[in-house]
Amino acid sequence: MYAYTAFDRQFVRQRAAQFRDQLTRHLAGELPDDDFRALRLQNGWYVQRHAPMLRVAVPYGELASRQLRTLADIAREFDRGFGHFTTRQNLQYNWIPLERAADVMDRLAEVDMHGIQTSGNCIRNITTDALAGIAPDEAVDPRPYAELLRQWSTLHPEFAFLPRKFKIAITGAAEDRAAILWHDIGLQVLKNAEGEVGFKVFVGGGMGRTPVIASEIAAFVPWQQILVYLEAVVRTYNRFARRDNAYKARIKILVKAEGQRFFDAVNAEFDKILNVDAGGREHIIPASELERVSRHFEVPAGVHPAAPGFNPHRTGPADPAFLRWLERNVAAHRVPGYRAVTLSLKRAGQAPGDATADQMDAAATLADRYSQGELRVTHEQNLLLPWVREADLLAVWHAAKDAGFATPNLGLLTDIIACPGGDFCALANARSIPVAAEITERFADLDELHDLGDIDLHISGCMNSCGHHHTGHIGILGVDKDGKEWYQVSVGGSDGRVASGAATPGKVIGPAFAAEEVTDAIEALLQVYRAERAAGEAFVDTMRRLGTAPLRAATDAVRHATAQHQPESAEA
Repeated sequence: MYAYTAFDRQFVRQRAAQFRDQLTRHLAGELPDDDFRALRLQNGWYVQRHAPMLRVAVPYGELASRQLRTLADIAREFDRGFGHFTTRQNLQYNWIPLERAADVMDRLAEVDMHGIQTSGNCIRNITTDALAGIAPDEAVDPRPYAELLRQWSTLHPEFAFLPRKFKIAITGAAEDRAAILWHDIGLQVLKNAEGEVGFKVFVGGGMGRTPVIASEIAAFVPWQQILVYLEAVVRTYNRFARRDNAYKARIKILVKAEGQRFFDAVNAEFDKILNVDAGGREHIIPASELERVSRHFEVPAGVHPAAPGFNPHRTGPADPAFLRWLERNVAAHRVPGYRAVTLSLKRAGQAPGDATADQMDAAATLADRYSQGELRVTHEQNLLLPWVREADLLAVWHAAKDAGFATPNLGLLTDIIACPGGDFCALANARSIPVAAEITERFADLDELHDLGDIDLHISGCMNSCGHHHTGHIGILGVDKDGKEWYQVSVGGSDGRVASGAATPGKVIGPAFAAEEVTDAIEALLQVYRAERAAGEAFVDTMRRLGTAPLRAATDAVRHATAQHQPESAEA
């Protein structure tokens, strides 16, 4: 993991002190709401439906056990005893009084954490594959580059007030587990035929009201020049994107409208920075700087390769529940004798991605005991232990089970991605958590879940798509009609992983459902799948093969609160 330098630590603590001064002046009436809003947002503070919400940055998802314990302490002392892990690999609190906000920022700074640029129209938290640095299919570890991007983008003076928020994701693996084509900029770090490291660059992806898959703008940018190239992309966007309409201000709209002209403008800007701008070439990354940062991401000293070949039956027949957990929640590792273990945050009685303070402490203890004191926050809103010895897997399973982390549902229907929705968010049109809870309760039978196989179910409470409903094999979107909660259902989406096919938004199967109809509609889709699937055919493939007509017929048949025919618009 990256270890803060004295400069990094001083920077974060000065930022916390600056925020305390701003908050003090605001509470005293010296700093009006409109002036304070931009300042609090770029430190991660929202004013939500019921209380302020703080989004804490977890850069590229890496978290030390000591940091997780501090997050647990903050949940107990300042919030209502829990936190929420997001698809952006961050953590959110929903009940911290604004008057105590500066105290929280000081506590975070003590463990090298903050909320800088987790909100606002700036470059947000850089995300990556939760298996970065340990995945067997990885060509290049993306974490050193993610850290360089973090340092480059943090309080970048030119990009502090962009037309809209801006998100970057990076992967170095053959399998895209970071959904890079759904981001404003997606980066694939790779090696060319000569063994040189560089980046394939995609631009203009995004969800929201207009889902767009990013387009390739550069096939290979040498790693030394990647900051310069990104400077050119963001500078071009900053110059030409619309600022008169928030719904049309994202880079995806600009790329879609301008096409090749946008690409040409970026490449011209890239050339200008390198060959014309005074000091432009100073953003070329020197080998010494990459080496300095890369040293933080070497295999931990306590990790010792061992002979692979874990046998769960070595001392006798293994517990079937343990075998099921091994199949679903344990992943292969590039270091012989090691595995990556996912701690599931998807279980009955808690919202997807939520963890209590006690559970955070338990996860930190598991990391200290079995994973070199390191955890990862995953894109799917779970936690991951990246350095688990195969010899410790049975002990980890027992400990995870005791802490409520061992539900063997990774990738299954109840491994739901969901935003907090209308229970917390002021922007939401509908609640997400009750829908997720009802689905989790209805489909609690693990045998049934495993028979259904891989199904990505994603829920968003509004068109901002924080629950990534566009990418779900089943997507659920909360919409508003006449002040009531309604839900659109889509099928066939993909975040870009091999098993789900190329990145694509799902297709809406018909008019929206009332809240009490949603779970019945999901069950109808599953019944169609059981009846129509070919041997070995995955749910998403069956849905795409059948098309929306039979799916609409099946789901219309279970309506009991809505009319059979409604308008097809997003507001239906």
